[in-house]
Amino acid sequence: MSSLDQIFTKAGARRAEHQLPYAGAVSPSEAFELLQLDPKARLVDVRTRAELDWVGRPLVGDGQYVHIEWTRYPGGVPNAEFLDQLKQAVPSADTPVLFLCRSAARSKLAAVAAAQAGFEKAYDLLEGFEGDKDGNGHRKTVTGWCFRGLPWIGA
Repeated sequence: MSSLDQIFTKAGARRAEHQLPYAGAVSPSEAFELLQLDPKARLVDVRTRAELDWVGRPLVGDGQYVHIEWTRYPGGVPNAEFLDQLKQAVPSADTPVLFLCRSAARSKLAAVAAAQAGFEKAYDLLEGFEGDKDGNGHRKTVTGWCFRGLPWIGA
């Protein structure tokens, strides 16, 4: 198991390497460790409600999981209340906030928005919940929270 400092150092190195406009990026296993080491940290799942209902969600510590849609379902319309909802769910700007989506696309956008809104510890969770598609177009088989064997509950 890593320490919080080690996880934040790795995340910061990724920020520098990829010139990210937020605090950094964490792997699924680093995210899970961070959540275990810091009970204040929050995992903000930005997928749609339909994705949660049909696919499942990560299992993390009590009160650490937050769901805020980045885009609304149906229709894919941006959630205009995203930042207000984030501020209600994560009232302290120095709380570590890990953003998660299906494959780490929307989570990057959410991390950018959070950082611009003053969240000092906004992180993208690399690989997402389901990860990339394999050669057959299936997810959960090559990368992601589920593929890495981290705890989750199905739909």
